[in-house]
Amino acid sequence: MVYKLNKIIGSEKTVKNEMVTLEFNGEYSVKVYPNSINEKSETLYFIARDNFSKYLFIICRSKEGDFLDFLGDEIKNLDSHEEVFVKRCPLTSENSRKLQKRFEFTNPILLGKQNSFGFGDRLGLANPAHIKSLAGSDFKPIIAQQSIRELTRTNRHPSEVMSAAVWAVFQEGYKEGFGSDADHLKTIEDIDLMISNGFTMFTFDPGDHVVNEAGSESIESLSQMAEEMKWEDLNDSFLNMLGRYQDKKYVFDNGLEFTPSKEETLRAVIKYGRAIAHIHKLYKHMIKNYDSRPFEVEISIDETDSVTSPFEHFFIVSELNRLEVKMVSLAPRFIGAFEKGIDYIGDLKLFKQEYIKHLAIAKHFNSYKLSLHSGSDKFSVYKIIGKLNGWYTHVKTAGTSYLEALKVIATKNISLFRKILDFSRAEYMKEKESYHVSADINMVKAESEYSDSELLELFSQNDARQVLHVTFGKVLTEKDNTGEYLFRNEFLKCIKENEELHYKFIYEHFRKHLSPFEVNSKN
Repeated sequence: MVYKLNKIIGSEKTVKNEMVTLEFNGEYSVKVYPNSINEKSETLYFIARDNFSKYLFIICRSKEGDFLDFLGDEIKNLDSHEEVFVKRCPLTSENSRKLQKRFEFTNPILLGKQNSFGFGDRLGLANPAHIKSLAGSDFKPIIAQQSIRELTRTNRHPSEVMSAAVWAVFQEGYKEGFGSDADHLKTIEDIDLMISNGFTMFTFDPGDHVVNEAGSESIESLSQMAEEMKWEDLNDSFLNMLGRYQDKKYVFDNGLEFTPSKEETLRAVIKYGRAIAHIHKLYKHMIKNYDSRPFEVEISIDETDSVTSPFEHFFIVSELNRLEVKMVSLAPRFIGAFEKGIDYIGDLKLFKQEYIKHLAIAKHFNSYKLSLHSGSDKFSVYKIIGKLNGWYTHVKTAGTSYLEALKVIATKNISLFRKILDFSRAEYMKEKESYHVSADINMVKAESEYSDSELLELFSQNDARQVLHVTFGKVLTEKDNTGEYLFRNEFLKCIKENEELHYKFIYEHFRKHLSPFEVNSKN
């Protein structure tokens, strides 16, 4: 059996990772993913598909060690001249944790200050195609990525997100290192939950503590707010804060310079002071409780109403450095609109001008990369950043992979997609509340008003993309009066049965994301 497997698959592994049939006996065969074949201590491990369900197979010469340790069923009555034992193991979280102890490449690593790309996989089925899309790119993948908000909406546990990433890298034989992002964390409890499930990057979201009104408040009001701040949380005082910035001249690359006045300093302090204090609190918790574990921190201030100015960017990083908060990336609130699931809305020339300023500040500190949140489908912005090639970049995407899965449904199970479309239209106004979107529900018609071919055209229409995008949680979790899922089971069945098409859509979609950065890729 071991000889037969090696003979059938051979030693060559490819990006396509096309499945090969392996017969265990006259009546049972599976489709093996050749890139997944690994050997350790005279035991073979690989992932194969039995009909449309995937399993880890273990082949060894004795019923001990991993044969006993992994949960699964023994495959008996083998038509083999070799004395071997075969076990078929479900791709569970428990088995993935066992796999991580055997194969180091299935554990997430710290990516540090290098180009990286965050792939959100809300179904747990897209990551193999995400990995395929990276071929030829210098971006490192973050493929275990989920926010608390998304976990809540999909009823997923962090262990499921990590498990899906582990099985994906094993299936694809990806050994170049991947990251894991516990996204948009707001509380200490969020941190504890995610780190206990093996995550290594922690995106702190202090958005609830940002005072967006600081830009329009009167000086008297701002001064009063400053007096009421809890300066002990910042290990500081108001006078010391002013003294560090007021009327000080700062000069950067690209001709950028500023000399913040008392008013500008005051507005920055009020706008971001409490957010900085909250970040410091979260970071201290990690240092105190998890200093022995590998972790890196991203700061996200993108989901706020007001733009982060270059001086505010400088102010935030300077204060975090003073408080000894180390971060690997920062996501400012850039100028223009970064809405979910569609391209950038705004003046691209102005975006470029402002982005160059943010680049200069990041290069000045030389310790973190600039992060582009709500990065899905921002193709016009990618072209600008890719051509600038000025610094290290992190791009974070999530819901766009879900839309590619929906496209599979619209192609292969039109009746199901029609139901999902009408359901999403009905849920949109409620579900959009926690997302930056501007879709006009009146621009998305009832399913009965579209022909089959017109349904696929919806994926090129901004209003429809956003309506479908933000209702993912309800589509995946809603149940009827008998407790049965309305769509989930049929949805997942269709994706699994059309895996090749799903991978094709994902691959092509993310090549469009990544290729603009590869024109002048950083050495």
